[in-house]
Amino acid sequence: MIINRKWKVGELAKQTGLTVRTLHHYDQISLFSSSEVSDSGHRIYNEADVAKLQQILSLKQLGFTLEEIKETIENPNFNPIEIIKVQLESVKKQIEVQEQLYSRLEGMYELLATQQEVQPEQFIKLIEVINLSEKYFTQEQIEKMKKQTGHFSPEEEKKIENQWSELIAKIRTEFDRKTPANHQEVMNLANRWQELTKRFTGGDPEIVKAAERFYAENPNNALQHGVDGELYKYIKEAISHI
Repeated sequence: MIINRKWKVGELAKQTGLTVRTLHHYDQISLFSSSEVSDSGHRIYNEADVAKLQQILSLKQLGFTLEEIKETIENPNFNPIEIIKVQLESVKKQIEVQEQLYSRLEGMYELLATQQEVQPEQFIKLIEVINLSEKYFTQEQIEKMKKQTGHFSPEEEKKIENQWSELIAKIRTEFDRKTPANHQEVMNLANRWQELTKRFTGGDPEIVKAAERFYAENPNNALQHGVDGELYKYIKEAISHI
């Protein structure tokens, strides 16, 4: 006997790690709604809804905006299998980077464990491997970012740096005021955040994801320019509502 499972909004939020507010927002913008509504007016999600939510979150993880996701899944030629394929390729690249790091660390470990002489160049190479840039970005991505920003003049670089500082200060002000992340002013600031990010990444979704992982995992790093863990979560939440 086949039993079709169903979830209330709170149950679905808890099991997926999303917030109820996010699910409500998706409903409000006609991106993702429950297939059923109970007699008391509560949203009831079925298995088909859960499959659609997975597709939405996969596209979001690949760097699509909510508007782009809506257009994509409503396209009659939309193929969910292609999303999984792209995600597999993305994860594969991440695994390759980690395997390279593992190989270099393993080689250094064997040299040190057997008390063999280690040349300074080998230590330098290891430092390079565990450097934050190599941890979060592939060499290809680093080169692409260098090319993207290489044409900036010193004056332009200073101007962009000031724009970042001003933007972060404005976001901090709204955060301290406890302005909801889905408030239009905060979403405007989040949109500006994305625009500035694209100037350095060229809009490459893989570089954007790597940069976001750096922000998420290094909340107190000096490179964060005052963006701590809580402020970053606030920015991410605002972006999710754009």
